Amino acid sequence: MLTRRHIRVKVMQSFYAFTQSKNQNLGAEKKFIYKSMEDMYDLFLLNLDLLLQIRNKAQDFIEKSQKKYLPTAKDINPSLNFVNNKFLKQLEQSGQLDELLEDHKLNNWHQDDEYVAILWDLIKEDERFIAYLDQEATTYKEDKKIVTYLFKEIIAPNDKLYEYLEDKKLTWLDDLPLVNTAVLKLINKTKETQEQVRIPALFKNEEDEEFAIDLLEKCLLNQEYYSNLIQDKTPNWDKDRIADIDSILLKMALCEFLKFPSIPVKVSINEYLEIAKEYSTPKSSIFINGILDKLSKELKEKGELNKVGRGLM
Repeated sequence: MLTRRHIRVKVMQSFYAFTQSKNQNLGAEKKFIYKSMEDMYDLFLLNLDLLLQIRNKAQDFIEKSQKKYLPTAKDINPSLNFVNNKFLKQLEQSGQLDELLEDHKLNNWHQDDEYVAILWDLIKEDERFIAYLDQEATTYKEDKKIVTYLFKEIIAPNDKLYEYLEDKKLTWLDDLPLVNTAVLKLINKTKETQEQVRIPALFKNEEDEEFAIDLLEKCLLNQEYYSNLIQDKTPNWDKDRIADIDSILLKMALCEFLKFPSIPVKVSINEYLEIAKEYSTPKSSIFINGILDKLSKELKEKGELNKVGRGLM
């Protein structure tokens, strides 16, 4: 589930917390970043489960409507398009999500089902959702499209849900954009021909898991050296004039230049420019690009860029 960019963002956050903290315990920070990534995965699983719980709430609504003293024609013969949504059935029938929720001891929507009810109340009044229910039959593509729409436009932006997640775990607020993107990506890439939704693991492979800890450790242990390299390229800048996040991103990029021979220089630069656009000031990416371009050329001339493989310089 975590891409290398997600991992870099997590390292950036830990690096920032470490430099701001009086407790300079590297071992504790390494444990924290791993726990932070596991918590992010929990949020990912909870978002997937929330989709199923809303579908279950829709089923309950239908059953209660049919038991009304004076049911309408719609109550008696309700649309089953949503409760039979093909993508949600794929997600439920795999059994993988249930196993992961149990392994991670996640039962939030059973304990706090009022948030499921809040979201269902909004969804059932939505015009596009009503139009979806009014169709005689729906295709797999339409089923995925309505789930994507509901998640993007109603579930993810909901203030009550946001407050709930903030109360449960403060770090989840920083994780939300990445997690929401991961949920939408999973919906988008799932095919009708699949028997079940394949829920990705936290890390794609062991190498990615090691990358997170290695990057944090090597950044922190060598940050004074990286600071001096940056200072040489910004002689007219006081340290206080360089945004904290910009300084951290520059050091992380330098760390990848010098300590990760399999990562191309261009990849490192592009990744940190994208992160800067998201997390720093409007002009940060231009500033960072200029410094990294100068440093990469200088380090290459000195023979300090020991990259392995073709096209990695």
